Amino acid sequence: MKTLSGVTLLRRAVRHLMCDRPAVRRCFPPAALEAIEHAIAAAEQSHQGELRFVIEPALALGDVWRGRSARDRAIELFARLGIWDTEHNAGILIYVLLADRRVEIVADRGVHRLAGEAAWARICARMQADFRLGHFEAGALAGVAEAGGLLGQHFPRAEGDTSERTNELPDRPLIL
Repeated sequence: MKTLSGVTLLRRAVRHLMCDRPAVRRCFPPAALEAIEHAIAAAEQSHQGELRFVIEPALALGDVWRGRSARDRAIELFARLGIWDTEHNAGILIYVLLADRRVEIVADRGVHRLAGEAAWARICARMQADFRLGHFEAGALAGVAEAGGLLGQHFPRAEGDTSERTNELPDRPLIL
């Protein structure tokens, strides 16, 4: 956890206090959530990986005071939601901490080893740039497409495989 100056910490605390579920609905209205869900479902048809998209309005005030980062929270959720426990070790969490406008991607060891940290950082930066412009749906869809593309590259479905795919994680974005 990172130590923040008093003023920076106070500003962050106010942002987290002001960001709530209605803020999530403004940034990600039902149509956007549905589009993200469909994008995940479509992407997963081409690979053996699993994508999970989680949006959290804000951290608890105690976590803000302790300097908890979006990365720390994403790692916790990756474990808590069982994203690490997919058949092919190819689960990916795309985590959005709305109050900080931060995106973190945590990938299971199988896919992380093949894709590398730089790939996840590029996707996060692209999404955050879109979010800064207020393009939340576009940023989310681009992130899902890019992460799905990496999964397709490293964990493709067997050629000619037309069997029904087992969906190990829900496609619907989770709002905490």
